[in-house]
Formats: sequence, C-alpha cells, structure tokens
Amino acid sequence: MIDRKISRRDFIKLSAVGVSGLALSNRRWRYLELPEFPQSERLGRVCVGMVELKARPDENSETIGRLYEDAVVPWLREIVGEKQYYINKRWVETPDGYVYAPYMQPVQNKSNTPVDSLYETSIGSGLWTEVTVPYVDIELESGGSTAWFKSRIEDGGLPPRLYYGQLFWVDQIKVDSFGQTYYRVNPNYYGGLDTLWAPAEAFRPIHPDELEPINPEVEDKRIIVDVIHQTLACYEGSTEVFFTRISSGAKFDINGNPVDKWSTPVGVHQVTRKYISLQMGGGTTGAGWDLPGIGWTSIFVTGGVAIHSTFWHNDFGVPRSHGCVNATPEDAKWIFLWTQPFVSYDPGAEDISISGKSSTIVEVVEG
Repeated sequence: MIDRKISRRDFIKLSAVGVSGLALSNRRWRYLELPEFPQSERLGRVCVGMVELKARPDENSETIGRLYEDAVVPWLREIVGEKQYYINKRWVETPDGYVYAPYMQPVQNKSNTPVDSLYETSIGSGLWTEVTVPYVDIELESGGSTAWFKSRIEDGGLPPRLYYGQLFWVDQIKVDSFGQTYYRVNPNYYGGLDTLWAPAEAFRPIHPDELEPINPEVEDKRIIVDVIHQTLACYEGSTEVFFTRISSGAKFDINGNPVDKWSTPVGVHQVTRKYISLQMGGGTTGAGWDLPGIGWTSIFVTGGVAIHSTFWHNDFGVPRSHGCVNATPEDAKWIFLWTQPFVSYDPGAEDISISGKSSTIVEVVEG
C-alpha cells in the first residue's frame, strides 16, 4: 500500500498566503523579468563556456560563428556527424550552423500562470515546482555562501540562474505594484542555506497526481546499469519495460588521466533514499562541484551515488559523472516513479532505513 501523508481532500484545501499583504511598493527586481527567448517549439541552451558554429556537422568544417554559455537558439534537428576521438557523434542543426550536441541542453520555453496560494504540508505552506523556461535569473534573499552560487559570480562572471528541468520547493509568494508575481525558492527543501526569489512564470507547479507510482502492484523489479555500454534497463521479472542511455562515472579526469574515484560502483545494490529534489555536491577546491535542484534522485550506494536528472550536459551514452548515473529529466522521472520505495508529495522524500519499506535492486555491470 502506498503511504500518503496528504490526502486529495487536504490538497484541495489550499493555504492562502496573504498575497495582497505582501505586495511590493516598487519593482525592486524589475531586471528579473524573463528574457525574450526565440520562438520555436524546440530550443537548445549552450551549457558550456563557448561553442563553435560549424558550416557542417563536422569539427573540421569551417567555423562560421560562436555561441557563449546560456545562449538559446532554435533546435531544428539532431543528426549524426563527425567528431574525431569522441564517442558521441551527434550534432544539432540551428538556423545559423551546427553545434556539437553534448554542449547543448535541449529545452523549451513554456511560461506558466502563477498561483496565488500554496499547499499545506507537514513543514508549512509550499509547492513543488519545475523550471520550464531555458533559464531564469534570481535574486538572493539569504545565504549565498554555497559553492554553486559563488562559482557563478566569482568564477564564471555570470548571473546566478536556475535552469530548465531543475526542481524546487516554493514556500512564499509576492506580488509587486506592477502585478508581477515572484516565488520564494528554497534550493534545498531539506535544510539548505540559500533562499531566493524568481519570476513565478518560470515555474510549473507539480500536482500531487504526478507522483502516482508506475506499476506499483509489481514487486519483482530490478534495474541493470551497464557502465560499458552506458545504458540503463528496467525489468519486471524477465520483461524489459524501460531502456535508455545514461552517463555513469567518468573514466578520465579533465586532463585525460585515468581515475577510479569517479567510477560507478559495480555490484548489486538497492535504492535506499529518494528525493524529489536535492542539492548535491562533492569534490575538493578547484575540482569540486555543487548543484541545487537536482530532480528525481534515487540513491543506491552509500555516499550519495544516485540515478538523477541532469541539466548541465547532453552527453548521454558517454561516462562523465562523479559516480552517479546521469539521465535526462524525463527518464529520471520515469525511473523515480517506477522504483520502490514510492515517494509521497509530502515530505517529498523516502528513506528505507527509517520507513523499513521494500526497495528496488540496482545492479551495476560491466557489459
């Protein structure tokens, strides 16, 4: 049986947050308005520092332009081209040339109607949300000491932003004197240091019905992660019900040196903890990483090795993580909803060491 701490009736009883009383007397955050993104059903966001636009889908073809990080362009189609010494040969055709696909996050620009109230949960009023625009600038309310925030400003010289596919807990709403609605976002629902504000239109509210588990009646479930072929398959008994490309632990560091510390541990494991959204970090100074809003996270090895949503690259099929199993947001969500233990909207997490619930086996193999 699925344990839900909030009934459907409880969710219908939305919590008023006194929006009118929070109205701002002036537009302090006017620059936070969403930019004008290209008008196209499919878009691509540059997710590395700089990419070259090529005349053909071939690294040796003429360079006809350059795009810099967070540039958003129409994504016409994806095709196979040439990239010497690279496993991934996919390229994206744009109106102005070809870009190597792993450097382009596939995104959409779907603006949302802001809500004026939040759900009542065990920790107060709140709402799970998903970023559905290529990116949105933020205004920090408190914190700012974490690595993800500092690296944007100090290392990259870029404004702090949230990106398409990230998931966040929203716990307050404000409306300014111009009628613009803002959400207060907590990047770590489970006790993070940072809180920030962003235009509400960038966030799609996640309804509790979206967490309905997939095939909950099936008990014999297992996942096979193949780190040689960079694939993940889900089985119900002997029947494969899901298959996708992934990116597991990297085999080499940035300088091409072999590394073992980032390997995804081979062996039989089980899902122990799950989070709708999680801020994850690790590594050391100069080689560390820290990212908030990582959605649909299913941890299966002590130390935080997990299957989770990925928004910072599009290089699936190639090892490149710090040990985790990177998946697209769509794939990570399906896996999250299919695996045991199942997670309720409130509190948005599950730990089998506390609940004692059954969990899904994850077997990591080498071919």
